[in-house]
Amino acid sequence: MAQNCNRFYSVSVIFQNSIGAAVARLARAQETRVPCAPVRDLIGTDLPAAYAVQRGLVGARLEGGATVVGRKIGATSEAVQRQLGVDQPDFGYLLSDMDVSDGADGAPVSMGTLLQPRVEGEIAFVLSRDLSPASEEELTLALVRDAVAVALPALEIVDSRIADWDIGFTDTVADNASSGLFVVGRKGRSLEEVEPREVAMSLTINDEERSAGTGAACLGDPLEALRWLAVQAYRFGDPLRAGHLILSGALGPFVPFVPGDRVVATISGFAPLSVQFEE
Repeated sequence: MAQNCNRFYSVSVIFQNSIGAAVARLARAQETRVPCAPVRDLIGTDLPAAYAVQRGLVGARLEGGATVVGRKIGATSEAVQRQLGVDQPDFGYLLSDMDVSDGADGAPVSMGTLLQPRVEGEIAFVLSRDLSPASEEELTLALVRDAVAVALPALEIVDSRIADWDIGFTDTVADNASSGLFVVGRKGRSLEEVEPREVAMSLTINDEERSAGTGAACLGDPLEALRWLAVQAYRFGDPLRAGHLILSGALGPFVPFVPGDRVVATISGFAPLSVQFEE
């Protein structure tokens, strides 16, 4: 019995050390802006371990003064899944220091914290109430739809701390779902005014279309992506809350950009969302 306990303790220590090493590797890459090696050599394909790394990274930023303002859903479209080489969605946290929505008002968005950025157009939701029912079965599409206060156009600037975007699924999960920055429009629409699955999106860089897609490309419906996230959040014991901003996932492929580029996302039903990037 003592031998079994000692063996369990040894495995737990190794597990925690691997998570800590992965957190340190990704944090250093962000701090130095020098991409690092993948972390799958440390955590393998262990999804709970990947989310533990994510929580470690997010926790450090919270200690540094950031606050949680919502969540993001990643890899919701087949186009992005092909780009990343994954076959399922994931999620990460949106933090206050990722919000550069002043860029929608004309202020240039700095790329100073980014390593290997890409940009994608999507729909965001603001929740009017908590999604914390008594059971997972209650998290129906109708329930999450009723919890949406407004929908907004959004640009997500995804980024990877891992060199050359050489990521497996646990790499991107650990890296807070390859998050970077985000911009949301100022004028929202109710779900009576716009149907998310029916929208069309065009993303241009310097007036040249670089990406296009539809609401149906996002898990069939951005609201279905929101329901998926609500279920995951419930299972993780950290449910979605009133006031949270949710980035529901790309409506088309993500594309690279450089300082000086002007990116415009035109999503039907919303005013165009335009951002100018600078070094």
